[in-house]
Order: sequence, then structure tokens, then C-alpha cells
Amino acid sequence: MTRPTFPTACSALALLAATPALAQETSTDGGDDQQIVVTAQLREQSLVEVPIAITAYDGQFLEALGLNELEELGRFVPGFDVQNQSPNNPGFVMRGITSDTGTAFGEPRVSVYQDGVSISKSRGSYVELFDMERVEVARGPQSTLYGRGALIGAVNLIQNKADPDRFEGLLRGGYGNYDHYLLEGMVNLPLGEGAAVRVAGRLRNRDGYVDNLLGGRDFNSSDTAAVRGALRFEPTSRITVDVIGNYQQDGPDGTSFKSTTFSPTDPATGAVIGTREPWTGAALAPGAGFEGGRPLGLDREVWGVTGIVNAELTDALTLTSISAYREFDSLEIFDADGISLPVLTAAEEAHGEQTSQELRLVWDDGGMLTGFIGASYFREEGFQRTPALFDERVLLARLTGTLNGPIPGRPATDPAPLPLFANTAFTAALLQGVAAASGVALAGPVAQGIAANLKAGHLESSTNFAETEAIDLFADLTLRLSPRFEVGAGLRYTHDDKSSAISAAVLNGRSILGGFIGALSQPEPVRTQLLTALAAPGAADIPLSPAFPVPLFGLGAQPTANNGDILSADLEDNGFSWRLYARFEPGPDSSIYATYTRGRRPELLSALPPGAPFGQARFDIVDAETVDSFEVGARTETLGRRLYLDGALFYYRYDNFQTTVQQGTLFVTTNAGEAESYGVEAQARYRASANAEIFATYAWNHSRLQTGVREGNRFRLSPDHSLSLGAMIAADLGPGRIDFTPSLTYQSRVYFDDDNDRPDLQAPPNALVPDLVQDETQEGYFLVNARLGYTLNERFRIEAFVNNLLDEEYVRDAGNTGDAIGFPTFIAGKPRLYGVQASVRF
Repeated sequence: MTRPTFPTACSALALLAATPALAQETSTDGGDDQQIVVTAQLREQSLVEVPIAITAYDGQFLEALGLNELEELGRFVPGFDVQNQSPNNPGFVMRGITSDTGTAFGEPRVSVYQDGVSISKSRGSYVELFDMERVEVARGPQSTLYGRGALIGAVNLIQNKADPDRFEGLLRGGYGNYDHYLLEGMVNLPLGEGAAVRVAGRLRNRDGYVDNLLGGRDFNSSDTAAVRGALRFEPTSRITVDVIGNYQQDGPDGTSFKSTTFSPTDPATGAVIGTREPWTGAALAPGAGFEGGRPLGLDREVWGVTGIVNAELTDALTLTSISAYREFDSLEIFDADGISLPVLTAAEEAHGEQTSQELRLVWDDGGMLTGFIGASYFREEGFQRTPALFDERVLLARLTGTLNGPIPGRPATDPAPLPLFANTAFTAALLQGVAAASGVALAGPVAQGIAANLKAGHLESSTNFAETEAIDLFADLTLRLSPRFEVGAGLRYTHDDKSSAISAAVLNGRSILGGFIGALSQPEPVRTQLLTALAAPGAADIPLSPAFPVPLFGLGAQPTANNGDILSADLEDNGFSWRLYARFEPGPDSSIYATYTRGRRPELLSALPPGAPFGQARFDIVDAETVDSFEVGARTETLGRRLYLDGALFYYRYDNFQTTVQQGTLFVTTNAGEAESYGVEAQARYRASANAEIFATYAWNHSRLQTGVREGNRFRLSPDHSLSLGAMIAADLGPGRIDFTPSLTYQSRVYFDDDNDRPDLQAPPNALVPDLVQDETQEGYFLVNARLGYTLNERFRIEAFVNNLLDEEYVRDAGNTGDAIGFPTFIAGKPRLYGVQASVRF
């Protein structure tokens, strides 16, 4: 495989002067644009001054394109993609690297921040974009600037603060198809000299767009309520204090984890009631009594409080303090097998608490030397509980390829009615077939006894816990050697104290199917003793004893000691990350830069259940993932700042690349060795006049694993090509102004797992049922959106919108938990959505 050399990158850089790049800036009169100010380097700078790849959009741009969610934002940022299974399970992808682990001990790779506070744990990171000042997306390793988790990039969501100098407000309402409605409001109220309060909120709801063929609420709905309160105090002209509180609640109905291998059927009659395409109706339901009878869907709460103090100690020296507390709780229940039969119902309950404090001193006197030094403290604790309910009879049929049941001539794609799996003659024959495949002759009476004991609802659960305390020391300095040339360096030291723990239990007696599978691997005479005991009436509930020496088998995970003991281990981790850069200004409002950066993802202390009942828990140290990044870039603002161009070339080399593999129903973080990524990113915006603006972005990203069994595979969720195009066109009309904003986005093929769904990697022990079809991928596709609005007196506005105008059919995820037991599932992307909105500002 060829790799771009540094001279090649430099020669290609000349082409970027004509290559699009995008940064949104605010202008209302058609004159020279005002520079947008960003704080990616922890001090205020214009975009041209920042020697890293960055995209910044202000709140006006987000509103103009209707970008209410991070998933929508990602389509307009080169090198950044966001996959939204549900608000509880987003995937943030930066230059090919995905950050979406839900384990308590997992470490993010892409940091998400609200006003400089990390909200990077994936179960609490997906938040609404409303009443925003701007969004900054910094690509490439940002560990020295943003700290832990910014191995490959950072997203900073800067919210509007209370403003003591003005009274303002907003009311907005909207309605659309799928009974969509949106209510949004904001009021900013001065409280007197140097004080103000600001309150903003949003309600957003939409019925599901995948029909529920079994009745009840449809799948893939939206149900979000969010509110924010902000206070500002300015006790002196040099001190500013902001206190910000955020709360968000999400309660969408179930996600459409749908099988495309098996037809949707009526579980009672077996009648086929739908088709197998991911975007058509799904027949999904939770197992009886699971989690107290809760329906499919999500219940999530996220809240936090942040205090920011900025004190200008001198004209050149500023002290900043950021204090924060944040908490999230979520419970999501999903039908993991994707069919109407209750093979596997799963849930995830997640909880997290974090406390953080950062202090930094920034020096900027406009002279030769600028920079900052600082320290931070971060504490986090949480857990992830994953209960699962199995129908052992139906799962046995899937393992043996007979889900169509004992019905002669029934297509293999059509599951049999649920009552037929209670036929012990049928399931006994299946058990004998499985035993024979292992070289074991299972006697008929024993097979009948085991078949009679197979459970319609085997319940088990595992929980992983983690605590982390981290202390960071960091510094970053820039030396201006001449009016046009500067160099800089940054260094961050991180010390982590980690504790990980695991607990696993079977909750309603041993798994008969798990015991049967485990017994087949045992030598004689143990094997025969176990099989005979499993055939005893009521074998699931007989206590372990010398007379009944059958361990308390689990099916998806084996129990820890005493059926649920919490076992723990500790780890200390220390590491450095750094950056070096040089920047040259060939002319006013232009910049060329080159950087070398070392990024680091801390060591993981992985905690997994035992491999055998009551065995030792598995604690694995996964080596720290490091990346060496080389980047060159150029950006310019010209034509009176009407034209903005920006481009970057990058090359990454990874060591100890951390990937997630599926072993049974467990997801395990492991070291995949070496990987590399290189590519091009470009952005552009041109404001032709007060009535016309066009913008575009493009990214080419070649990300591949380099060693081991996955050599040559693409990074998961990483398209090689992505782009966006759009325009904002306006004209005076009567007493107001009409505007039209069309946009188009594209992404090329993606795979949904680092295994790339290769059959040779989708076989035991990684899967109980081999997956011989490489279909868990999404071909490239376009999405077309448009908005048409009319504004009267700059205060009253009405607009119509349509997203996915061409009703493109695509999937946003595939594989998932069911993949390991022969039920890969697919989640449909959003269809055509349209509606109207009206708003008033005062």
C-alpha cells in the first residue's frame, strides 16, 4: 500500500488554494464578514490564526440549515460523522476513528465538550443543539489542548450565555409528518448592572417511521425535552462569572433492530405479516415480564451544572476556572434478535457521575510569546448493567438452522409459530443433532428430559463498574519569530488511577441450554453425568450439591462467585501527549501550517465475566493506544472576507489500535495492532452578495487496519468519501425577505464493524452461528434537504422544510448484539421528513 510522503503532501498543498473549505461567520448587511472567534487553543483567535484543522459554525448557520442534532451537524463537517442509533448510543467518528463504547471502563477517542467541560461518555454525550453561540469541531489529536479522550479530535458546544446588556426572547413552533412537533423558547433578562439570567428550552417529538406490525407505538421515534438556565455576574470590569445548568430527558420508543434474514411473522400463527427490508415494518416485542414488563424504548436523563470564572489579572494575563458536575441515567430495552419470536430481549442500564475542575493561566500581550499553563482534576464513576432474556427453545432452533420449525415445506426464512417450539419431540431431535455434531451419542430419554427443561425465559445479567481519578498538567506556548512566522509546542501529562469491577448472575435458575453446550465440551465421565443431570425434572432450579453436581450455568455470560459477587482490580496509568507546529502567513488573512502531534488514549482495564461458572473474572489491561499525526494545511479569507478557503492533508500511524470484537453476546475491547489513516479535507464558503452564499465541504479518508487477522479492513463507520454542498439565497419581497436554503450531502460505503462482516471473522468463537453473508454494509448515498422561509421585520418568520427530499432508503447501523447468535439486525435511516415552522423574536 502506498503512503503519501511529506514532500508529496507539500506539493499537493498548492492545489488547496482552489479547494473548498467552510467556516460560518455572521454578516447581515452583505458587506465584509466579521471574523468568527474560536477558542480551540483555549484563547480567543480568528480561524485563520489556528494551526489545526477546525470547522466552526455559529448559531445562525445551525438555524438556517435546521441542524437540531449532532447527527445532522456531522454531515456538514469534513472528516466528522455521527451515527445515532438512539440518544443513548451515538457513535462519533473523526477521521475514521469511532468513539461509542458504552462500558463503564471505556475511554473515548473523540471528546465532546459543553463550554469546555467533557461530556464524552457516549451514554450522556448526545445533546440537543439549541440556543447555541457556536460549535467548534477540531480534527486530529487534541490531547494537549483538550486532554483525555481527545485522541483524534474534539467537539466543543458553546452555548449562549446570559447577556446583561440586552433583553431578548424567542418563541418557535413547528409541525410535520409523522406527527412531528417542535416547541422552543428563549428569554434573556438583564437583572441590573453586570447581571443577567437566560432560560432556553426545547420540546421535540416525532412518531416512529418504522411501523410496528404487532401493534403499539412505531419504532425510531423522537421524544426529547431539554432546558437550560444561565446566570452571569460581572462583579468588576475584569471578572466574569457564568453558571450554566443543563437538563435533558429522552423517551423515544424502541429502535428498529430488524432482521433481514427472517420475515416478520405473527408469533401466534406464524403468518408472514411484512417484508424483510430494513425500512419496512418490523415485528418486535420484549420478552414476557422482562424488566418488570417495560416496553421497548429508552428512558434517559442527563443533567449538569457548570461554573466558569474568567479573571483578567492584568491586560495580558487571564485566569480561567471551570468547575462542573454532571450525571446521566439511562435504561434502554430492545429486541436484539430482530424477529417476533422472543429469542433474545436485551437491555442496558447505564449510570455515570463526573466531577471536574480546571485552572489555567493564559498569557497574551500581543507580543512574541503567547500560551497557557494549567492543571485539571477529573473524577468519574459509573456502571453499565446488561440483563438478557433468552428463549432457549427458539435459540436452539436457530443454532441448528431450523427456525422454520417442524413444518414440512415451510421456507427457512419464515419462523414457525411460538407454540410449536414447546414440542419436546422436535427440540429433543435438535439436541441429538447438536450432540452428534460434537461426536456424542445422546440417548433418546436423556434428550427428551433436557428438551422438557429448556426454558422459555432464561434470565441473566452482568454489570461492569469503573472509577477513574485523573490529574493533568499541561502547557502550550507559541513563539512569534517574525510578523509572519511562528512556532509552537504543547505538552500534557496525565496520571490516572482506575478501578474496574464486574458482577454477573443468573436470575431464575441455571441455563439448560448453556449447561448442555458446556457439557458437550467435557471429558467422560463428567459429560454423561452433566447431561443426565440436566434431564432431571426441574433441573433449572435444583441447587448445586454433591448429589446434583451441575454448576449454575449461564448462557450469554457465566456468573461470578456466589452468583453475583462484585470482583474488582486496579490500575495506574501515566502518559504524555504533545504537539509541535509551525505557521506562516503569506499575506493578510492567510495562513499555512504544519503540525506533528502525538495522541494517546489511556490504558484500559477491561472487566469481563468468568469463562466458567464461579470462575475467575477476566481483567485485561489493553495497552494505551497512540497515534502519530502529521498534518499540513492552508486557509485564507479574501475578497473582503467574502471568500473563505481551507484545506488540510494528514497522515496517521496508530500503535495498539483498540478495537471491539464480539464474543458470544459480550463485546470485548482488544488490541488490533497497527493501523494507518491518511486523507484530504477541504471547506469553502463564498458570499457573493447580501442575497447569495454558497458553501461546500469534502473529505477523503483512507483508514485501514495493518496487522493481524483484520489486515486491510476498513475502520468501522468510516466512509472513504463524504461531501456537502449548499446555498443560501434570499431576496426582498414586500415588507419582508424570502430565503431558500437547499443542501446536499453524500457519504460513500461504510462497514459497521472493524471485522467488515467478513465470513472468516464471523464464526465461532466470535459467533455461535457462522455469518456467511457479507451484507452488514451501507453503499454510498445522497441526501437532499431544503428550507424555504419568509421573514417579516426581522422578527416574524415562517418556513417550510423537507429533509431527505428524494426519500433515499439507507441503514444507519447493522450487525449489533444479535449478530453473534445468527440474528444480524439493521436499523433504517430516516425517510422523507417535512413540515412547517413559525417563530417570533422580541
